[in-house]
Amino acid sequence: MKFGILVFPGSNCDRDVAYVTRDLLSQPTRMVWHQETDLSDLDVVVIPGGFSYGDYLRCGAIARFSPVMNEVVNHAKKGKFVIGICNGFQVLTESKLLPGVLTRNRDLHFICDRVPLKIERNNLPWTTAYTEGEIITLPIAHGEGRFHADYSTLSAIEDHGQVLFRYQGENPNGSLNNIAGICNRQGNVLGMMPHPERAADSALGNSDGLRLFQGLLEKVTALA
Repeated sequence: MKFGILVFPGSNCDRDVAYVTRDLLSQPTRMVWHQETDLSDLDVVVIPGGFSYGDYLRCGAIARFSPVMNEVVNHAKKGKFVIGICNGFQVLTESKLLPGVLTRNRDLHFICDRVPLKIERNNLPWTTAYTEGEIITLPIAHGEGRFHADYSTLSAIEDHGQVLFRYQGENPNGSLNNIAGICNRQGNVLGMMPHPERAADSALGNSDGLRLFQGLLEKVTALA
């Protein structure tokens, strides 16, 4: 499986993801500059965390217009895999690959912490290595991570089982329905505010995030 990790001006988690996919999982990985327009060699596109274009206007709003994003949309429409982490989640909502928006945190403060998450479903490649209902711990680091959607959109997300990760216990940012991560209806596009790549090495004391990448790899390899 070949991973492509997008790099925007201001990205700062791209190499963290590459450490997981290339060094821990030994998978072909290439860094994709935001002006590239050919993703045909990739199986999985990762939109990493950071501050794309300095978060001017609003998070992800400018990155959405980068040349590479047209190809990411096409990649997703073909049923290939896309994951957006933190700022990447924001880019996915701005690009309309995922519903809803990410707004300023409830208390208007940047949050850097570790939070418990509940696995809502484990029948998709993203979560197949987890147990449904399992509680895991992943880091968060964001100022605009509060998930919001209008009533009908939120109802549709819940009705179609699109919530994969939900904050457990105290809600850190005010996200509606404690939502921490959602997928599209097809299940091939995932957006999440927590950082699985920052909890992927046992040397850090937590490898809960590694299982997301391992499960994806194992599931897709089995289907190949």
